[in-house]
Amino acid sequence: MRLRDLLDESAVKLGLESLDKEECFEEMIDLLVRNGRVTDRERVLEAIREREIQQTTGIGKGIAVPHGKLTSIDGLVAALGMSAEGIEFDSSDGKPVHLVFLLLGRVGEPGPHLQALAEIGRLLETPGFYKRMIAARTSQEVLDILDDEE
Repeated sequence: MRLRDLLDESAVKLGLESLDKEECFEEMIDLLVRNGRVTDRERVLEAIREREIQQTTGIGKGIAVPHGKLTSIDGLVAALGMSAEGIEFDSSDGKPVHLVFLLLGRVGEPGPHLQALAEIGRLLETPGFYKRMIAARTSQEVLDILDDEE
């Protein structure tokens, strides 16, 4: 599973404007609506919120991985966003989030969803990956970093 294969420039946003996780969910989902990967905005938002109620997806160290499953999603859909200011996300370490991976999977197909979560975990353990991502200045540079690491 390569995250890079799920992303193009239209699914990457540098300069997220969100101040909290609710705004972040909406901003990231709107990105996917604009690029045509999501059509049922409200259902996607509901799925993300339902997952977040179980446990925060702010995993610490400036990173969040909000995710959800829907019947209306075809395969696996991803978006990536970054915030220089940081987003209040109720993270496990209490720190703001700067790097957000949003994943949407299809109900009943856990394999791709779990593989993507595992790949995100692997990348985040790669020395220097987080710093390189945060320092990126363009969406293409972000995609190039993913290409290099995967």
